[in-house]
Amino acid sequence: MAELPQSRHLATEIPGPKARQLAARQAAAVAPAVASAMPTYAVRSQDGIVEDVDGNRLIDLGSGIAVTSVGASAPAVVQAVQDQVEQLTHTCFMATPYEGYIAVAEKLAELVPIRGQLRSALFSTGAEAVENAVKIARAYTGRQAVAALDNAYHGRTTLTMSLTAKSMPYKHSFGPFAPEVYRIPGSYPLRDQLDGAEAAERSISALQTQVGAENLAALIVEPIQGEGGFIVPAEGYLQRLAAWCRENGVIFIADEIQTGFARTGSWFACQHESVEPDLVTTAKGIAGGLPLSAVTGRAEILDAVHAGGLGGTYGGNPVACAAALATIATMEDQDLCAKAADIELTALEQLRGAAQKDPRIGDVRGRGAMLAVELVDPDTGAPDAELTGAAAAAARRAGVITLTCGTYGNVIRFLPPLTISKELLTEGISIVLDSIAQN
Repeated sequence: MAELPQSRHLATEIPGPKARQLAARQAAAVAPAVASAMPTYAVRSQDGIVEDVDGNRLIDLGSGIAVTSVGASAPAVVQAVQDQVEQLTHTCFMATPYEGYIAVAEKLAELVPIRGQLRSALFSTGAEAVENAVKIARAYTGRQAVAALDNAYHGRTTLTMSLTAKSMPYKHSFGPFAPEVYRIPGSYPLRDQLDGAEAAERSISALQTQVGAENLAALIVEPIQGEGGFIVPAEGYLQRLAAWCRENGVIFIADEIQTGFARTGSWFACQHESVEPDLVTTAKGIAGGLPLSAVTGRAEILDAVHAGGLGGTYGGNPVACAAALATIATMEDQDLCAKAADIELTALEQLRGAAQKDPRIGDVRGRGAMLAVELVDPDTGAPDAELTGAAAAAARRAGVITLTCGTYGNVIRFLPPLTISKELLTEGISIVLDSIAQN
């Protein structure tokens, strides 16, 4: 593939004529419930740039929602996929196993921050990983109840929708939901004004009174909440929750699907607070754009499930496994944890500078290359979803892939590839900030 210039370029307005033609085809053939953020269509991508059908080059501040952390079409990943496709595309690991699946599980055992012997089971999507983590926790504990936090997002299947907090667009009209799922208050420093200890005691009190520790199989927590608004919990919050789970025989599941694999400046976000989970769910950044997910945890927990109890036709597909091994090797070779930390320093300087000038930027938060601004009414502090939507739309028209999130729809998030240049990063963030200022 020819090198894609790493510069923003607008050959047409966005959307351009070819994009408008594709939009008409999409409207005729694709379910309207499958909505897209960008009003154009990608044809190729490399590092920090996505090129669309009209020849526009867009600055990528989304990474396919934290997936292409090593850059889209990373050379080592492309080569590994091509080599694997020539040898073996599929047998189903449950039918005829292969080495790639084992090698990914071995690599996860090296990286996941849990002491002792670890085992993994591989799947295709993040929601599958979460569902299977819950199954494993229930099998190990013999308990049924599962708890999640306010503002949580864990997927779109029936069980994971039940764990997810936000109704629109994730849950509205799709019930009834799975039973024995409970929601408790979490830690949201901007809005609850609680320190880590206070927020943890509030959560624990809710668990004890609403569920009862003796009934609780697992507590699932995003170390940094993703779709809920990139909420970083107050210091000490996660540690106290994990300790309570250990004291009460509750499985502590760290959902690292969006935060994992160097995204936050460490291999996993729970490492920032020295939190040791029992199970970790991963997906997104694990395989450079191919569908793969995993549940990794203490051997005695995964060993509790009977033979044949876990699996799936495409889970741990050999091509995805090859991509994962190449992706992780690229992260190690290029020290992308350090690159994520550099992105944080560069981006936070810009974002905090803007926040000092514009009181509508109510909060700047995140870690590594997982950062966000929360937009509010400067007089009341109320979420300003209208400003958020207008600013994001303006940035997209200017050629920047811009994603929003938040329970209240008032957060703009920054998820650049870890391989993005400092120049592109700075330009992209400047365009987003200008779009906020001009609305």
